[in-house]
Amino acid sequence: MTPLSLSVLPGTFTIHRLPVGASLPGSLYRSSFLSITQTHDELSVVCESTITIDSKKQEKGWSCLRVDGTLDFGLTGILADLSGTLAEAGISLFAVSTYDTDYLLVKREILEDAADALRRAGHTVIGA
Repeated sequence: MTPLSLSVLPGTFTIHRLPVGASLPGSLYRSSFLSITQTHDELSVVCESTITIDSKKQEKGWSCLRVDGTLDFGLTGILADLSGTLAEAGISLFAVSTYDTDYLLVKREILEDAADALRRAGHTVIGA
């Protein structure tokens, strides 16, 4: 795997679970990073922790690492490599992919451990 560059996004993030079709506040769109995913079972929202959502289930205290640059759809193994590296270090993650790149959320209190593991694997981590 070619070494990757990752950047830590500023702020702390929360992962919310809501019922399918739940109303979302317009303030969500002020989040520097926002992911909204709906399946037939749930509506998941990832946003800055400063934004309030009335969700019954939520996980607070996440940091977000962005894989820098635009990833070609033909590339393989990016998430496998990154998640495998973190798994070997005993670090769980929440992954989000967009059209352009991938994002890894790790608990804020172990961000330095995650960055160190990724660096040992040959990747660059900026902002941690």
